[in-house]
Amino acid sequence: MSEKQTHPNPPLSGREATAPPLTSGGWEGFCELCNQDGGEVIFRNDFLRVVLVDDAAYPGFCRVICNAHVAEMTDLEIPQRSAMMMTVCKVEQALREVLQPDKINLASLGNMTPHLHWHVIPRFKHDKHFPQPIWGVAQREGKSSLPLDWHTRLIKNIATQLSATATPA
Repeated sequence: MSEKQTHPNPPLSGREATAPPLTSGGWEGFCELCNQDGGEVIFRNDFLRVVLVDDAAYPGFCRVICNAHVAEMTDLEIPQRSAMMMTVCKVEQALREVLQPDKINLASLGNMTPHLHWHVIPRFKHDKHFPQPIWGVAQREGKSSLPLDWHTRLIKNIATQLSATATPA
């Protein structure tokens, strides 16, 4: 293995990055979620942010992203874990209220981007991949039947849901 490796997930800007050896733990300078918001920020506090992903095939796709560069839930203190999961649940609730999806998918993978984040994805029976994961092979041409004002309503609902969210100690 060479001293330097190409980062397995290029930064969102598309430029190449050369990362330090995996054993050094020095990914922060090469982490796209440390260097960029990861989407349209709709909520942020000292601990985390909620972003709306710009993906026309999956309207309402949100990420809940830890602001600190940690890879796993167990890297957090227990109050931080609770705050993270409470935020994921509140985002899910807002998505359900505004978009009324057939299902919500929750995922925290991090294989390509080893920075703690949760995907909160509203799924509809008519989306491109349903019932398969969105990262799989498309099942059909997707279509959206959401109201035109869904974006504004979703941002307002998430802000309301998270307005009382405290930053963990």
